[in-house]
Amino acid sequence: MTTTQPDPAAGAAVKAADRAHVFHSWSAQGLIDPLPIAGAEGSYMWDYEGNRYLDFSSQLVNTNIGHQHPKVVAAIQEQAGKLCTLAPGFAVDVRSEAARLIAERTPGDLDKIFFTNGGAEAVENAVRMARLHTGRSKVLSTYRSYHGATAAAINLTGDPRRWASDTASAGVVHFWGPFLYRSPFHAENKQQECERALRHLEDTIAFEGPQSIAAIILETIPGTAGIMVPPPGYLAGVREICDRYGIVFILDEVMAGFGRTGRWFAADHFDVTPDLMTFAKGVNSGYVPLGGVAISAEIAATFDKRPYPGGLTYSGHPLACASAVATINAMAEERIVENAAEIGEKIIGPALQDIAERHPSVGEVRGMGVFWALELVRNRETHEPLVPYNASGADNAPMAEFAAACKERGLWPFVNMNRTHVVPPCTVTETEAKEGLAALDEALTAADAHTV
Repeated sequence: MTTTQPDPAAGAAVKAADRAHVFHSWSAQGLIDPLPIAGAEGSYMWDYEGNRYLDFSSQLVNTNIGHQHPKVVAAIQEQAGKLCTLAPGFAVDVRSEAARLIAERTPGDLDKIFFTNGGAEAVENAVRMARLHTGRSKVLSTYRSYHGATAAAINLTGDPRRWASDTASAGVVHFWGPFLYRSPFHAENKQQECERALRHLEDTIAFEGPQSIAAIILETIPGTAGIMVPPPGYLAGVREICDRYGIVFILDEVMAGFGRTGRWFAADHFDVTPDLMTFAKGVNSGYVPLGGVAISAEIAATFDKRPYPGGLTYSGHPLACASAVATINAMAEERIVENAAEIGEKIIGPALQDIAERHPSVGEVRGMGVFWALELVRNRETHEPLVPYNASGADNAPMAEFAAACKERGLWPFVNMNRTHVVPPCTVTETEAKEGLAALDEALTAADAHTV
């Protein structure tokens, strides 16, 4: 593995420039302390002090093929030497090939690809397509969800990041999705949770007026909100409801797609085909910004003679598409999707269950592939979260202590509210996974100290 020699002075200069000029997302600018990173490769990254971290966050759950995959780096370099950019109105070989490779892997007839720069823009355009296709205005989404930070996407989002930007007039209605551990339906098992969640959705549709609803959008497996695998039959039930009322079914696969769950798309686990599917992140591991919408034949036909009123200057950017082609081909050739499934089933899943038995702070383990969450609690009996919902400052101290304990042990965690997510690259090896899980095991003693 390539690493750089420690250079604290260079790191200090990087940090000083950052603090002087970079405005960070989701942050109170005067309260953050960004870590300067000198480099990354595979499952690891390192700072200018010489500290190396096993990346159990995959950055923002997007570096599915790890850092600096040589085939993808070479493809970007080669494309840059050939053609750096071209407007989206032209036919470009690498853009066409990226679309073909994606369409080959999407379920059903989702064979037309509209490219965006990322996941939020993909959601924006999927919702626009649904509204134009149906002539309806409302869109339903769950409270425990994240769909992006642009205008429509942030209103669709269910988590607290929506609050500051919620206009309350964007035609969005939120409802409760299934989550047995914290069931809003007082369910006692998965079957009850599924049935009651579907009944709740039908009630919501009835009271909102089915003739006014353009789409229902769901993360196939909610990501940032907690990696809550839907109970058997739920997504199929939503599909049936959408068909019955002429509602467009959108699956958001921005985080769950491209190998993260051990399949190309999480929808493949549930044998469900949506009308529109959004993607980003893992399509090229974020090496160059890229996202998109996979579109069914019926919805694509809506715009055969009618212009689609949307577009982006960088839609299908050649450098981004080249990185997607190389990523998808590398994933197929190197069995990266299969690796994610095997590591999850044989290593991560069993180890997390064992960890849960030994740590009173772990209330529940859930996930698949390299897409897992630990629900951290103060009390296993009552399910009281380790920190309050949307905690900050002193209230969030237990989670901050846990995250610090991870980093002290060379593990870079993904934490959100009262959860830690185990989301290493899909390329993670058995040795690397065990290394990270051992560090996680030790770090959880910091959370255990706050249990009752």
